[in-house]
Amino acid sequence: MDIPRTTPLGGVGSLLDEARERTLMLVEPVSEADLDRQHDPLMSPLVWDLGHIAAFEDLWVSREAGLEALRPDLAEVYDATETPRPKRANLPYLRRDDAIAYMEAVRERALSNLEAVPAYIWEMLLQHEHQHNETMLQTLQLAEAGVFSPERARPAGAAAAGTVAIAARPVEIGFEGDAFVYDNERPRHLVELGAYRIDRAPVTNAQFREFVEDDGYGRRELWSDDGWSTREREGWERPLYWTADGNERRFDSLEPLAGELPVMHVSWFEADAYARWRGARLPSEAEWEHAASLFEPERGALDQLDFGPGPAGPFVGDCWEWTTSEFGGYPGFEAYPYEEYSAIFFGEGYRVLRGGSWATRPSVARPTFRNWDHPQRRQIFAGFRCAEEE
Repeated sequence: MDIPRTTPLGGVGSLLDEARERTLMLVEPVSEADLDRQHDPLMSPLVWDLGHIAAFEDLWVSREAGLEALRPDLAEVYDATETPRPKRANLPYLRRDDAIAYMEAVRERALSNLEAVPAYIWEMLLQHEHQHNETMLQTLQLAEAGVFSPERARPAGAAAAGTVAIAARPVEIGFEGDAFVYDNERPRHLVELGAYRIDRAPVTNAQFREFVEDDGYGRRELWSDDGWSTREREGWERPLYWTADGNERRFDSLEPLAGELPVMHVSWFEADAYARWRGARLPSEAEWEHAASLFEPERGALDQLDFGPGPAGPFVGDCWEWTTSEFGGYPGFEAYPYEEYSAIFFGEGYRVLRGGSWATRPSVARPTFRNWDHPQRRQIFAGFRCAEEE
């Protein structure tokens, strides 16, 4: 595969600096003890993320510039493939001051080797750090009250309503162009879509509350076999951060449930059950991407600093959206620049999410970006919209 190498190197340093400023800004108010510990087995200790960001940059800059890694002794500690999240709390990872010093040393050497590293590698490193910013925010949301207390913006407005009719036709799906995107977004290819309707907005808190109040969590006929067994085992009765008295936890504050916002922190199983309750279904990722392309200029809340979504509406931003599709390679898929990013997850039952959330940085908020996770996961800033046959 020909790797895109067209992005100019001018300005890379400032982009790297901005990414690092954001990373450190997010963790600056967190105590050293809370950075160092694992808040949930689903997530890494926050300070592990800091060291991993540095180690990933060290690996690629060293490889491309023909240098020895600064800290080869840390390669296994920060190898995300070899060290699953539940085991990371027991690793000899760097604590806060040492992790930040490692980040600074790696970055200093990286900036002195700008010309030796291809442009697409810099784009990958930027997007990698941006993605870890969102992962760290998931951890901070899972943490108990008092760990992280951001000022939350409260955008005004109403949720979009209704559905959009999409005619049957062949459509092109996937990325085509010279910019760096991940291997699973390529190659662009033709998909035959039947006629369908898709919601103009993700399902809102108010709409999902109707499902809860109609005993949606207690009605076996609405759930898949795996979904029902998971719901029973986990004791789910409502979305992850909803409370029984009608509030929702946002980091360390409890707020009245805002009906116009997209429902979030629901699993694929919950999204599927809601769609069945409504007599609808989840869209395929091809249906989602084609519909999103028709409304591409529209963006919801992005880039983290609102610390929450805006009113439900746009396809990109506010919340990730579950689709019915399982994660796999497109026809003609080729792994690059490394096998472990996508291919090892194909065929393992992961479901695709699309669109990006309020916690997603704009560099990865594109209609072709494919996120994925297990269907039982709820820690993601994820909701969904429904589709129906036309």
